[in-house]
Amino acid sequence: MISKADSILVTAGAGMGADSGLPTFRGNDGFWKAYPALGEENFNFQSIACPEAFYSHPELAWGFYAHRLNLYRQTKPHPGFSILKKWGHKKQHGVAVFTSNVDGQFQKADFSPELIQEHHGSIHYLQCLKPCGSAIWSADEFRPVVDENQCRLLTEPPRCPYCGGLARPNIMMFGDGSWVEAREASQSAKLQAWLTTVIKPVIIEIGAGVDLPSVRCFSHRIYQQFNSLLVRINLDDQASTPHHDGSITLHASALDALGDLDKLVTT
Repeated sequence: MISKADSILVTAGAGMGADSGLPTFRGNDGFWKAYPALGEENFNFQSIACPEAFYSHPELAWGFYAHRLNLYRQTKPHPGFSILKKWGHKKQHGVAVFTSNVDGQFQKADFSPELIQEHHGSIHYLQCLKPCGSAIWSADEFRPVVDENQCRLLTEPPRCPYCGGLARPNIMMFGDGSWVEAREASQSAKLQAWLTTVIKPVIIEIGAGVDLPSVRCFSHRIYQQFNSLLVRINLDDQASTPHHDGSITLHASALDALGDLDKLVTT
C-alpha cells in the first residue's frame, strides 16, 4: 500500500526526534532528568511550559525555552527524515506533514514548508507575551546564552518590536489563552487544500503519544476519511500488530522502523 499510494502524510509526535537525540519528556522523571534545575525549583513540564511562567519566573521560562531553541538549532535530523522525503518525492502528490513538534526539524530536513502544519506552533518564531497584537516574527536574530546548570537565561530576553514588552515563543502552551495562532491556521488551510487533491494517501504516524493525543486523533480522522493505511510507529505501544481500526502498529523507534520498511518499499 505504501508503494501504490499517490501521497504520503507524515504525522509526528515527540518520538520522531528521539533518534536525533532530542528529549521526549516522558513523565516528570524524564523531564527532571533533562532539566534537574527545574526539578529543584519544583517545576514540572506543565508549570514551566505555560504563559504564567514568563510573568512569574521569566529568567527560568526563557532559560528553558532558549536552551531548547539552541538545542534544536544544533540538532541534525536523523536519516529517517530522508527516507520519508524520498518516498514522498516519488509520489504523484508528494509528502505532507502534520506535527505537534515545535522543533522545526522537518524544515531543517528540507521538507516543503508549504506542506508542514505545526499544530502547536514553532519555537523558531516569537510573539508578544500580552499579546499587544497578532504579530508573529522570526526568532533568527535571538541568540541566547543559557546557564544550563541553573536553566537561566544570561542574555537579554527578546522584546516585542511593537510595544517593547517581553516576547515569548509562538507555541501553544499549557493553559494558554494568548497564543497567536495565525501562522498555524495558515498552515492548516494549506494542508487541508492538499488533502482535497489526494486519493490514496498512506499515513505514517511516528512517536505520537496518548497523553496529548492531537496527532493520533488527526491520523485517525484522515485514515477514516480516505479508508487508507495508517502505520503507527511507536516504541511505547505494546506490540507490532494490526488493530481493530485497520491501523498497523510497529513497536520500534522511528529510525529502525523506517529503515526496515525502506528495504521493502518499492516507490
